[in-house]
Amino acid sequence: MQTPAQSPLWKTYLLFLAPMVLSNFLQSMSGTVNSIYIGQMLGTQALAAVSGMFPIIFFFIALVIGLGAGAGVLIGQAWGARESHMVKAIAGATLLLGVLIGLLAAVLGSVFARQALQGLGTPADVLDDAVAYARVMMWTLPVVLVYVLFTQLLRGVSDTLSPMLALLLSTAVGLALTPAFIRGWFGLPQLGIQSAAFAGLAGTLAAMAWLSWSLIRKGHPLAPDREFFAALRLDGAILGKVLRIGLPTGVQMIVLSLSELVILALVNQHGSQATAAYGAVTQIVNYVQFPALSIAITASILGAQAIGAGRLERMGPILRTGLWINVCLTGGLILLGYLLSHWLLGLFLTEDSTRAMAEHLLHIMLWSLLIFGFQAIIGGIMRASGTVLVPVGVAIICVLGVQLPAAYWLDGQFGLQGVWMAFPIAYLGMLVLQTLYYTRVWKHQKIERLV
Repeated sequence: MQTPAQSPLWKTYLLFLAPMVLSNFLQSMSGTVNSIYIGQMLGTQALAAVSGMFPIIFFFIALVIGLGAGAGVLIGQAWGARESHMVKAIAGATLLLGVLIGLLAAVLGSVFARQALQGLGTPADVLDDAVAYARVMMWTLPVVLVYVLFTQLLRGVSDTLSPMLALLLSTAVGLALTPAFIRGWFGLPQLGIQSAAFAGLAGTLAAMAWLSWSLIRKGHPLAPDREFFAALRLDGAILGKVLRIGLPTGVQMIVLSLSELVILALVNQHGSQATAAYGAVTQIVNYVQFPALSIAITASILGAQAIGAGRLERMGPILRTGLWINVCLTGGLILLGYLLSHWLLGLFLTEDSTRAMAEHLLHIMLWSLLIFGFQAIIGGIMRASGTVLVPVGVAIICVLGVQLPAAYWLDGQFGLQGVWMAFPIAYLGMLVLQTLYYTRVWKHQKIERLV
């Protein structure tokens, strides 16, 4: 594993980014194919029930993503400085905190699943199925959150290949078991709408087992060996730094997830057909948004490693490279999304009217994901130095002060399509404000190591 100082920037960037983008593709594909299974084998109402659960799951994952972002920056700086003992210490403290969050999420989420879904305005004809699915998903969260967090930590030492291979195994197991559970093949129980949740848990456990074995065999710096388990303790000094960077990021993710809950509640008012369309559009958007976020994560980790290695002159080139890759990769995916939207949405929506609705909504906002990528990359570069409060504040202000009011007003003016018009407005506001802070303030600050 090489740092930015040991190989050309473009090569380091692509070697880091390619497995992560493929991982995101596999993750999105898994969700999409599961939606296809549910939509085709169980019907549109079942798909609506599953779609209503996504923002709640994302709410808990957001906390772990925030932790991973903070720990990833610290691990990146420690790895750039070649301090392997600090890498393990940061990883151990962060993972133990992630375990506690997962257990809390499982208890609270399963107990209050019905109330939460009712509060979202989940249509009555799918509420019982949605609650049954939600409770299973909640109890799988401790395993899922630890897995998500650990793969984030691996990226801090420039290892994106191991998470990709683990995800490939997880995806294969999950996609094989979902239809088997739905139909009761090979003597397995018929689990109905819960099939995807149980299949996903089996895939995650298989991936974690393989990942542990592989890292130990290779002598990886984050292998779960005796030294690693010894580092599993709540170190206050380390967690203070992790939370200083990660907590604002987690808050940002939570605000985004809460905004999605509000958006979903608006969508639910238009009936279960609109809810199913929302779920289908979300699947397509994920294929574009996750790669854009991967570019931002790459920029942040490479920037952190450059800071740790004392190569501050590389920060500008890292940013420019990320922006150009966003143009090529995210822009290309957006173009494909427009060209193939009718066919893609038809994969998991069987009713023509619902598919037509989803296609119209997708066309309204898909282009704005290029803008979303630009602002995320600029924020990622600043996060590499530990600067998070202002970039996070910009995102929160644009979501709460721009997107949600616009969604409510435009919903009243234009109906369901007005809700989707609010996304481009918010993303443009984020880009303008992030760029202003980066050029007017951040570039003139002194950058120092955090660990």
